[in-house]
Amino acid sequence: MSIRIDPEKCTGCGKCRQVCPGSLIYKDEKNKSCMKYPRDCWGCTACVKECRFEAIRYYLGADIGGKGAYLYTKQDEPFLHWHIVKPNKEEKIITVNQQESNNY
Repeated sequence: MSIRIDPEKCTGCGKCRQVCPGSLIYKDEKNKSCMKYPRDCWGCTACVKECRFEAIRYYLGADIGGKGAYLYTKQDEPFLHWHIVKPNKEEKIITVNQQESNNY
């Protein structure tokens, strides 16, 4: 499992760098976010959830059935839309109301 950051979509806001618990994301010479050590990524998806520009994709490993699938988020406050894209381009969307996500 790993994340990839698209430098074309990254605005350099730095929110992903602030939330990465492993401090694996750094700023490059163009003020864009980059991964220091992609194989060290914990897979927590904190950066994916924080990115409002759809610049970060989380690739699902074959060991958990991903086989090239990836996910990214779109935000529409208070909703967070998780887009799961399979290798055949089939897409599934899971929507979470962030304000109610911790209510039991």
